[in-house]
Amino acid sequence: MSPRIARSAEDAVSSVENDEAIWVHSMAATPSVLLKGLANHALSRTNLTLLQLHTEGSEMLVKPEMRGHIRCRCYFVSAATRKAVQEGHADYVPMLLAEIPKLIRRGEQPVDTVLVQVSPPDLHGNCSLGISVEATHAALEKAGKIIAHINPNMPRTHGDGIIAYKDFHTVYEKQTPISCHKPAEQNEIYRAIGSHVASLVEDRDCLQTGIGAIPDAVLACLGDREDLGIHTEMFSDGVLPLVEKGVITGAYKKNHPGKIVTSFVIGSQKLYNFVDDNPMVRFLDTEYVNDMRSIYRNPKAMSINSALEIDLTGQVCADSIGSKIYSGFGGQIDFVRGASLSKGGRGVIALPSTAAGGKLSRITTTLSEGAGVVTSRAHVHYVATEYGIVNLRGRSLRERTRDLINIAHPDFREELNRQAFEKLHINLN
Repeated sequence: MSPRIARSAEDAVSSVENDEAIWVHSMAATPSVLLKGLANHALSRTNLTLLQLHTEGSEMLVKPEMRGHIRCRCYFVSAATRKAVQEGHADYVPMLLAEIPKLIRRGEQPVDTVLVQVSPPDLHGNCSLGISVEATHAALEKAGKIIAHINPNMPRTHGDGIIAYKDFHTVYEKQTPISCHKPAEQNEIYRAIGSHVASLVEDRDCLQTGIGAIPDAVLACLGDREDLGIHTEMFSDGVLPLVEKGVITGAYKKNHPGKIVTSFVIGSQKLYNFVDDNPMVRFLDTEYVNDMRSIYRNPKAMSINSALEIDLTGQVCADSIGSKIYSGFGGQIDFVRGASLSKGGRGVIALPSTAAGGKLSRITTTLSEGAGVVTSRAHVHYVATEYGIVNLRGRSLRERTRDLINIAHPDFREELNRQAFEKLHINLN
């Protein structure tokens, strides 16, 4: 049976009924065109739930007039949903990225409809999820209906993102730009952190990196390495120069040798051109990519992640600022644990030493009131700031406290020493 051809974005989502749970394709592949149509259609519906990770261009769905019509349920909080979550008008679900597809496949989270943005069908009648597979692959398996924005600008990628055109309930075709992100601006702090983290990277390592100034700074220091591999939930433009130089080959990976394994990418048009029909890059479901068994099969796996703050015992907060949810668990603990189990593997938490223009220390005696732990003190391995890098594995609380204070900003070290004694009863003298 052929899909219904919609005349407009609102017409495309017109089959959505009251009380439905709607999964939306996420990251830079967010079908913003369909979401604009849904915002209008939802005003005639009640009790819709929008299931999502990070979404682009979805701000209209958290406006006050949408209350009672649609509510966002976020497995990762983005700029579009952050205020609504913090004010109690949207929901945050703390969950490892590896576990979200399982939640859907097991029926613990029902999915009635999926909204996706895909490439046009090929000669065999197959479309591609393009630059983002994440948990959408699982949602497609369980949904009652699939509504697609077919965008000629969406790259066709290799891996789990193939979906037959005939499986769509409704399609709407419109050529629109794919969401691009400029590389983060570098400064002396990020370059120093990048240099410290890069000092741990050896030839033949298999890297997990993300997006942002710190991952880019690390990658910029690796031009003289050999035969690096990539197994990561996502990557951005910083990987491209290393591929072009022949630094990234994946030749010594045990899991998908010679391939870059990822679940989504976010970056420039150059990045999207690179992954388009590129057999070197495989976009796979996060249930697989983020499974620690997939990670540790590769020897010398190295995870590089960031944090909002870390306390003197090694507890890492990465999803909230105090009690205010800021982002999500993502894949940090998946890769921290997977790398630790890899032969010769290691994990790094990298962060600037201060926040708020230098007014606050990100290395704190205790986590801020209400802050959540993403990576526990038992999982943390290396921690890096612009002042150095320390190894916390197997270290006592007293040793951790001393080492972390040594890489805190100098303006806060005396106070951290004092509070370590007064609050934690740790005497470093």
